[in-house]
Amino acid sequence: MKRTIFPKLLGGYLLFGILGFFVVSTMTSYFSFQYIKKNEVSNLYKEANLISSDYAVSYYSDTITLEDFKQRLKALNVYLAAQIWVIDMNGNILVNSASSLDNTGSEVISDFNINEFKNRYYQSGYFYGYFKEEHLSVYAPISVNYKVKGYIIIHKPLDSLITQNNGFLMIAYITLAVLFICAFLLLAFFTFTIILPIKKITKAANEYALGKFEHPVDVQSNDEIGYLAASLTYMAAELNTLEEDQRKFVSNVSHDFRSPLTSIKGYVEAMLDGTIPMEFQEKYLNIILFETERLNKLTTSLLELNKYGKRGIMLDITKFDVNHTIKMTAQTFEGVCKEKRLSFELILTGQTLYAFADMDKIQRVIYNLIDNAIKFSPADSVITVETTVKNEKIFISVKDRGIGIPKESIGKIWERFYKSDASRGKDKKGTGLGLAIVKEIIQAHKENINVISTEDVGTEFIFSLPLYQTEDE
Repeated sequence: MKRTIFPKLLGGYLLFGILGFFVVSTMTSYFSFQYIKKNEVSNLYKEANLISSDYAVSYYSDTITLEDFKQRLKALNVYLAAQIWVIDMNGNILVNSASSLDNTGSEVISDFNINEFKNRYYQSGYFYGYFKEEHLSVYAPISVNYKVKGYIIIHKPLDSLITQNNGFLMIAYITLAVLFICAFLLLAFFTFTIILPIKKITKAANEYALGKFEHPVDVQSNDEIGYLAASLTYMAAELNTLEEDQRKFVSNVSHDFRSPLTSIKGYVEAMLDGTIPMEFQEKYLNIILFETERLNKLTTSLLELNKYGKRGIMLDITKFDVNHTIKMTAQTFEGVCKEKRLSFELILTGQTLYAFADMDKIQRVIYNLIDNAIKFSPADSVITVETTVKNEKIFISVKDRGIGIPKESIGKIWERFYKSDASRGKDKKGTGLGLAIVKEIIQAHKENINVISTEDVGTEFIFSLPLYQTEDE
């Protein structure tokens, strides 16, 4: 079974929750505790300095009594939730705010050494084994007349800091839970707006691969997913007609090859078995020659079209007179025009009009367009060929007053071997490749060709060529 995107997103979502809990419980816990500890040390240090510079100095200067000093430290003990000591240089605890006021007995910290604080003004631990729980101890020296008499040491239990840190962690966990819920909502949003539509598109693509082009893509949105679904639906509609177009293409090609081959085979067999008398053989040999030329024209046109369809087609770009090319091309149809009683109307800009293109290939374009116009023009009508200049471009128009092209066939006339139903009965000699060749040649010149047609009124083909610019211009 193939893996889908949803399990990956769900796994990522769960991994996000696990990693988030791990980060909060470790890194966030550590850094928040260090922040609380650092902030508490700073506050206690300020208090220790205030006590040292005010109460302690007043006591050592006999400004206040010992009882007043103890009373004030007792009040600060309650305010700071910490023990406040006055300790001398030898480790004797002179005043302890946690002791009763009538306790005059002194305690000694035998291993006390202020140098163990090193370059810091605090330490954490059991303070030489005095406490059973870890405390944060902050000291400040008591200086009287520039001489250190002792130290103010404030001890605060680390449990209070841990409790405070746990409060911050609870906020962090709640925030993480909210983020986890938001991530879940985001996962649900992506599931309904992206994953499910993609599944529908994938299912439709699989159905199309099996040839079931009628399968709908039920995705309605105005984003890239909706555009993809619409494009897939359009592709399915086009593919749905592909089989019919292929049958029509094969039918057209088969008809264009089979009809002359059937005629040739039939007439040759009739002459060989004597069905056609000797005196009539010349007539049927001319028919065979005509059909042979038709086959030759078909294969030549197809080979030429394949050559034009390749990338990097070689063009012999030169300066040539478009007006002269049109006149010479029109003269080649003089016999056919007399036979069908057709006439040309040449509306040419200037005596000469120079284009910068491949003259031979452009002459082929003009020839094919005029030939196409003659095939579908009624007797006693006029074919108009016109040249105009606009925005450094030459526009060449070939217009007939023929049967026109049905609207449903306008977009298909450039396809190889395509012949509309209306034209098939009239176009006995056509190969269905003329307009395809025209399109390839014009595109090779990086120019455009358009068609305007109305049924029973006529058709006009217009294409552009680059105007030759002289140095004076």
